[in-house]
Amino acid sequence: MSSSGSTYGDIHRYEPPRESTAAAIAIVLLTFVQIVFVSLFVYGLAANWAIAGLDGGDGNILLGFLLSAIFINLGFILLLYRKEFLPDVMIVKKRRRKWEDLYINEEDVEGTTLVDSAGAWDTVKRAIYPYYKR
Repeated sequence: MSSSGSTYGDIHRYEPPRESTAAAIAIVLLTFVQIVFVSLFVYGLAANWAIAGLDGGDGNILLGFLLSAIFINLGFILLLYRKEFLPDVMIVKKRRRKWEDLYINEEDVEGTTLVDSAGAWDTVKRAIYPYYKR
């Protein structure tokens, strides 16, 4: 679905989300796996696996793997949610020329001298606040 409007803020393209049942089931299953990983991590912290260590002091490594599994699993949950349940919307934005963000006007593209006829203080004010004259 596209609109022909080209004014700022108009919706250029809108694609509704797919909302598939398989993605919803996958998100629920990944959420249960997330709960298991988080509970194992919290139990490992409470049981001092990192300090006492498991057989040979590998408790710190195990807690690191659990923490990485937590964030990777969370990333997959958010990826599925964004892909399947959020709409794809493109909004018309105001296009600016390259020099507009950096300079006051087209004549100042080459830069100005440090001291000019307006005085050094006015030059410093323009350098700090580039949209001084607008």
